[in-house]
Amino acid sequence: MQKKHSLDGMAILLMTALCLTWGIQQVVIKVAAEDVSPLLQAGIRSVGATILVLAWMRWRGLKLLQGDGSLIPGIFAGLLFGAEFGLIFVGLTLTTASRAVILLYTTPFWVALGSHVFIPGERIRPVQVAGLLLAFGGVVLTFAERVQAPQPRELLGDALMVMAAILWAATTILIKASRLRSVSPHKTLLYQLAVSGVGLILAAILSGEPFRVPATPFVIGALGFQIVIVASISYVVWFWLIQRYPVSRLSAFSFLTPVFGVASGAFYLDEPLSFSLLLALLLVAVGIYIVNMPKNSATQPNE
Repeated sequence: MQKKHSLDGMAILLMTALCLTWGIQQVVIKVAAEDVSPLLQAGIRSVGATILVLAWMRWRGLKLLQGDGSLIPGIFAGLLFGAEFGLIFVGLTLTTASRAVILLYTTPFWVALGSHVFIPGERIRPVQVAGLLLAFGGVVLTFAERVQAPQPRELLGDALMVMAAILWAATTILIKASRLRSVSPHKTLLYQLAVSGVGLILAAILSGEPFRVPATPFVIGALGFQIVIVASISYVVWFWLIQRYPVSRLSAFSFLTPVFGVASGAFYLDEPLSFSLLLALLLVAVGIYIVNMPKNSATQPNE
């Protein structure tokens, strides 16, 4: 398959749609948590998506059971993925969706730092340092606003989102540094969904969460959105894109996700947008763009 060296209109349209989807999912999770407990909701999401991805792989004739040495790192990736989403779903019951999406999407900076330390040859470029500093400033500003008006419950929610971002980065680094980097991305996704599904359902049972899923149109729609649109279709579209276009150029679009997330929180949940929160959003969004900014295309013709 011929890989393109730049983004065309189709890639830009799809990446914008993906960022919009990933941004508004925080709002959907937060609202649905009023009817379905967080760990149970996260577990249902992963189990449902596992079934759909398995069906899609079978339909495409993609191989699943291969002796490629990916089982152990795949299980660890699934455990990290499950812990990440457990923190996200619980954190969203404690803090606002707007703050959550800003803090969660500091992930690219944790990835850059972790890759610099743990993956040979992946060094942070000087321009990326500037992006990291901007993002860090956004995080500090986000927490400073919360500390000025102490609300321990919401401060804990903010902290859980930062921890989730670090776990997301750890998952990415594990995939890049292990056998998972050479297996089908669909198989890697399946490891994450299947292991996290089992782990999150067990966590919900052990924590004593009520196993109650009201069969209301909203609950069914919210779970359907998470399972079908976010955890299945959006990831498959993302894999399709990265097989055809430069990953760094696609990733540069990820700054749109927190922008869409904050806008969705304000529009659908009437969450307040203070000046400092908007400034934090700007710092994080610009930082994301700089960290993921492609190198000079003349030096990366085969990216």
